Amino acid sequence: MIRSWWREQRGVLLFLALFGLFRTAVADWNPVPTASMRPTVIEGDVVLVNRLAYQLKLPLSDVVLAQWQEPARGDIVTFGSPADGTRLLKRVVGLPGDRVTLRAGRLSINDVPVPLSEPEWAEEALGPALRGFEQLGARRHALQALPAVPARRDGEWQVPPGHYFMLGDNRDNSHDSRYFGPVPRALLIGRVSRLLASFDPERHYLPRLARLGQALE
Repeated sequence: MIRSWWREQRGVLLFLALFGLFRTAVADWNPVPTASMRPTVIEGDVVLVNRLAYQLKLPLSDVVLAQWQEPARGDIVTFGSPADGTRLLKRVVGLPGDRVTLRAGRLSINDVPVPLSEPEWAEEALGPALRGFEQLGARRHALQALPAVPARRDGEWQVPPGHYFMLGDNRDNSHDSRYFGPVPRALLIGRVSRLLASFDPERHYLPRLARLGQALE
């Protein structure tokens, strides 16, 4: 009876095993439940994660089997929080050896202010927002500040070897390396460069067709 069941189901079981291996070692997708990367990534987005962008890991573990490309400043990445293992989505700001400084919310790296465009006012659920564009390496990306929200806007951090300093694009509403410190490379999961889909939680999760397949900077 067991042999008969196995013959009937082995194709399905093999497919599920290969699918699980693909998701844990090659590519994955992540729904985004928080606002920490607004306005770049918003609640209800589903992002595509390239797990092979930087390294190969033993499936279902943080054991790194091989490394190749280094994360670049400005990359959007997923990683396990050093604090509690929660999967997070943030932007790489500081590389190994960098000194990252925030003064009144203005970012500097190795004492050089990061270029920032003239901000404009916008309305957000948590209050008025200042939005502009920040130039991190080769990447120019949208940035948001919420002046009325209490946040950690000042500090200085030295990034150790083999670690990366992460910040959310929604700087005043993001739990990131300002709170849990630089992230070890082994905790990186993959790089994010594109949306798969987007669903609006305020409209019964209707799809946002305009965001379908959108590239992320």
